Amino acid sequence: MSLDWQLPPQLEIPAEFVAAVRSCKPTVNGKYAAQLLWQRGIREIDRIPGYLDCDKYQPISPFAFGIEMTAAVERLKKAYIYAEKVAIWGDFDADGVTATSVLWDGLGQFFGRGQLSYYIPDRMKESHGLNMAGVKRLAAQGVNLIITCDTGSTNIKEVEYAANLGVDVIITDHHTLPAQRPPVAAIINPRYFEESHPLFNLAGVAVAYKLMEAFYLTLPNVPQQPVEYLLDLVAIGLIADLVKLNGDCRYLAQMGIKRLTLQNQTDIDGFRPGVNKLLQLCKRNGDRPTDISFGIAPRINAISRIHGDASFGVELLTSKDIERCHELAAETELANTRRKELQKNMTLKVQAKLAELDLSTTSVIVLVDNNWSPGVLGLIAGQIAQEHGKPTILLSTNSEDDTGKDKAKIARGSARSTQNVDLYQLVNSQAHLLNSFGGHPFAAGISINVENIPIFTEAIDRQLHAQIEKLPPIAIQTDLIITVADLSKSGGRELFEDLLLLEPYGMGNPAPKILIKNCQFKEIRNKNIQDFKGKTVQYIRTKFEIIDATSPKGFPGIWWGHYDHEIPRVTCDAIVELDFNSYEKKFEVRLVEVRPAAIVSTISQLKQVPPNFSNRNRLEVLDFRQDSVQHDADLGAVTWVKKCPSNWSELQGYRQRAIQTNSKLALDYQSTNLSTSREIFEQLVGIAKYLVNTNEQIELARLGTHLNISDRLVRLGLDALVDIDFEVSLQPQTNLVTIGLSQPQNVCTALPMTNKDVDLYSLVTVLRFFTAIEEEQFNRNYFLQVPTYAIHS
Repeated sequence: MSLDWQLPPQLEIPAEFVAAVRSCKPTVNGKYAAQLLWQRGIREIDRIPGYLDCDKYQPISPFAFGIEMTAAVERLKKAYIYAEKVAIWGDFDADGVTATSVLWDGLGQFFGRGQLSYYIPDRMKESHGLNMAGVKRLAAQGVNLIITCDTGSTNIKEVEYAANLGVDVIITDHHTLPAQRPPVAAIINPRYFEESHPLFNLAGVAVAYKLMEAFYLTLPNVPQQPVEYLLDLVAIGLIADLVKLNGDCRYLAQMGIKRLTLQNQTDIDGFRPGVNKLLQLCKRNGDRPTDISFGIAPRINAISRIHGDASFGVELLTSKDIERCHELAAETELANTRRKELQKNMTLKVQAKLAELDLSTTSVIVLVDNNWSPGVLGLIAGQIAQEHGKPTILLSTNSEDDTGKDKAKIARGSARSTQNVDLYQLVNSQAHLLNSFGGHPFAAGISINVENIPIFTEAIDRQLHAQIEKLPPIAIQTDLIITVADLSKSGGRELFEDLLLLEPYGMGNPAPKILIKNCQFKEIRNKNIQDFKGKTVQYIRTKFEIIDATSPKGFPGIWWGHYDHEIPRVTCDAIVELDFNSYEKKFEVRLVEVRPAAIVSTISQLKQVPPNFSNRNRLEVLDFRQDSVQHDADLGAVTWVKKCPSNWSELQGYRQRAIQTNSKLALDYQSTNLSTSREIFEQLVGIAKYLVNTNEQIELARLGTHLNISDRLVRLGLDALVDIDFEVSLQPQTNLVTIGLSQPQNVCTALPMTNKDVDLYSLVTVLRFFTAIEEEQFNRNYFLQVPTYAIHS
């Protein structure tokens, strides 16, 4: 999906404001940090110390939750006094696992292990939230009190069922509230606050921590360890759950990261050998939020994505048994490696189904399949939603069900939204068609009868289609415009330390997007990554160096999930994020988005002729590239450019023709929804099969017209066909192409891409074909937008 780029506003920042930022850390320049703070609405000087330094922030009391927190603490106190059995009901994602761990460790200071237990639903068999089968099992074990974490707000029926079995429920959650308060002992949910309240954005793990904070204050003489020892777990869950990091959320994340950093030391009080080993395996120190978001959190999430049961994640985070923790950490690391490979393979399968949809008439993408693994559907749905700018719901019927229903009739899956669509409200509008669902505006988990999927899909698609014109356009906000020379000062350290002041970054305080104009890429290379045992994983990353006129030396960068042929070989504008590579111990940029240098959000400004431009040529250029422009009836002699050029040489040919005929040059081509390299390759293979079956020939030029590519690209495509067992001959005089099969027994009944014996996209000829297509398509996009004064030049 092509996003609009919004440039940072031109604001004059008061010198005293910059000085106040520098005073918080005199060793940094502070200029860029001050600019970011000002742009993000933090303009009061007295707010700066508490925002940048957590030790100067005043956190909100847990009893700000009012009577609900008081009721929760009183019920816990009763359970403690009467030695009741207490069960923690968690969730299988990183927020849920860490929230369970916070309650398990925190309540473990009050209750013996015979009294305290935890239950986490199996991702493969169960949905988020309470379920009656699990509640029944706990009641049969003699549990008197269930405490949920990161779940439960909308489980009205399950709470009523628990009450009928004599089990009280305390809900700690942060998801959308029910219409009426459930019949529970207490419900602690920050959604009851106003949106501006410092506690409003707490994640599930932070809500659980606030309960422990209140309980520790109520019975201060019982715990043997301070409640602050739980903060490293809180930081992991907060960063992983992508909540807005403001108010107490930001404070708890900052304090937690400080605590997490200490886990590198084995002799500290409250040492967590499992967390220590995870940091070692992902080669991080724990002092950065990215150590969580790109290191620890994906590994915790991978447990349930691969195994279904996330219970050993709690043991990993809380056990003091070093040998056992190392064993569990190794299992977690392997699960994350398999998750990456599964995600890549599943993405290809989802994209194949996606190709069957008419996206031009689709508002919400809903896809279902019997063979998809439910564990990675949320990740892939997020990718698809971002790529196409449409809410995406992926459902699998390949899940077990222990509720007694026929599993073939149940579909479970994940939904992800784009930034402007409230997914929860959209799905909730058809709640009567669902078995269960839960989530928030950006993500949700769904369970639905397969027979209801068509009507559900039609209903939400129609509803969003009616709203779509009212939604604001999707855009990517850039924060800073700098050069490669600015980026490279002190090897990247100077800018990095300036930006470090505003960490932790996340929702509400996103990592700064840096715009580098008129840059190019060199030293481009890609490879699969390896797991910690050295096994290759089918998960791609592309490395490069970025250069511009200010620094031909280049600055290192990486583009995750992309091949080297996707990096354009022309002058570009690029949006990047600066980070520190803890593996290689160097600063580098992560590529976010890239475009031809002329295509930016201020394209209308670029189309204005610069003041110092003078037309030295007598050639007049007319621009009819916009559909809205109407042709003048009396244009005189005109040389028409009807097909979008892919290089300057093509345009030069038209120019020479116009000069020779003393005519005007008219650009009369429009956007043609250019196909991707994969789509073009599939079309080429399809045509090849047709020619094999019919014994027909085809002209080279006609093949190029069918595929909308140049003759040069057609020839590269024919080379690729040879490498996948087609025989190709080209008659030089007639340019007729004949295609056969070198191994008739391998006649494809499906596209060769489904051949499991070879990764077609790793073949050199195929990659060369893809690279050439990307370059040609990139150039065409450039010539769709290039200003006329640039053409004159």
